[in-house]
Amino acid sequence: MITVSHLTKDYGAVRAVDDLSFTVEPGKVTGFLGPNGAGKSTTLRMVLGLDRPTSGEALVAGRRCAGLAAPLHVVGALLDADAMHPGRTGRGHLRVAATTHGLPRRRVDEVLDRVGLAAAGQRRIKGYSLGMRQRLGIAAALLGDPEVLVFDEPVNGLDVDGVRWIRDLLRGFADEGRTVLVSSHLMSEMQLVADQVVVIGRGRLVADVSVAEMLRGLGGARVRVRTPDPDRLSVALAADADDVTRSGPDELEVTGLAAPAVGDRAHALGIAVHHLSDVEQSLERAYVQLTEGAAEYAGRTTTITATAGAAS
Repeated sequence: MITVSHLTKDYGAVRAVDDLSFTVEPGKVTGFLGPNGAGKSTTLRMVLGLDRPTSGEALVAGRRCAGLAAPLHVVGALLDADAMHPGRTGRGHLRVAATTHGLPRRRVDEVLDRVGLAAAGQRRIKGYSLGMRQRLGIAAALLGDPEVLVFDEPVNGLDVDGVRWIRDLLRGFADEGRTVLVSSHLMSEMQLVADQVVVIGRGRLVADVSVAEMLRGLGGARVRVRTPDPDRLSVALAADADDVTRSGPDELEVTGLAAPAVGDRAHALGIAVHHLSDVEQSLERAYVQLTEGAAEYAGRTTTITATAGAAS
């Protein structure tokens, strides 16, 4: 288990993490989510003993990582795929880590094979793609066969096959009863692999809930309907639906009414329907609603209109 208790980190006058507490339980994949600048990477560094907290503590398996004599046997982590000597070979990089932890050389070959880099082990890291460096970092995390995995954006640079592979890896570790904490901005991946999500914003805890609970927070059924007469159908549905919004020129999104009720209403009024379907609830939508106002850096969407006589 990972236990974070009242964790706080100040950088001068800037508070990056603010009295943060949560636990990550074995047997689950826990997604660690938050906007850019929310304090996720700082928190992970404190969990792993790479940064010292201003106050509070973070424990892995009941101990501080900074005090572990051989941390790879307890926790495997990948925070930065570029934190490798570019002149070393992939195999050489892993052999250094294996030697410092008393691991046999055959373990290096085992993890290279597991991450799909067996044929590239003798190549220098400077010639690796980002996806290959990600795989090598994951191989290093697996060296000590740890009970805890901590990954920050592990799918960066991976192709479709690589994304599916890391998803299966995380899910497999959790199913073995191990502890998995993974930070990512890819909500679609988190929805597929995570059991629990810890959401932070501006260094503070926003939510610590199961994915199912987070999706239930989106409210009732949502339906998408396309019709050549969206205005008339919108008026007809507004009395009973929680919300009816125009999502396209001929498309409505209806909240609070099931698809059969929407179809029956259109049929009764003689309104043609070209498409009618339930909208799958998404973790991304729930996350956006939950973190609204918690983003440290938020861009604006603007419309640029060409004006007559503008310079080309």
